[in-house]
Amino acid sequence: MLDWIRLHPALTGWLAAASVVTLIGSAILVPLMIARMRADYFMPDRESEKLFANRHPAIRWTGLILKNLFGVILFVAGVVMLATPGQGVLTIFVGLILMDFPAKRRLELRLIRIGAIHRAIDWIRKRSGREPLQLPEA
Repeated sequence: MLDWIRLHPALTGWLAAASVVTLIGSAILVPLMIARMRADYFMPDRESEKLFANRHPAIRWTGLILKNLFGVILFVAGVVMLATPGQGVLTIFVGLILMDFPAKRRLELRLIRIGAIHRAIDWIRKRSGREPLQLPEA
């Protein structure tokens, strides 16, 4: 490993810088996004909130593409943070919430029911003065 680092000093520097940026970015963005999440986000009877639904098609598609791209970036950064400093699991979770894909709802509910994730999210929400997340019965 040390030989590889010595052979690739520029790449090593960029990777270290990216790690620091993702650490700082996740420490700021993930709690902010969790605090802004509606308490009834996981409830089946919540009113539908389609992002950009009433916008011009060009704005709607641009917004959806950017939202999904940001979700993928957070997801990948979270995976990286599993091996480097940062809030890896929460960052992966927030990235998944932003992305649109088949069976997303089932995966979200499965993940939020993991005790450590649910407690961490509710702790962040409590510190932000927000009510805990509401979950449907299993």
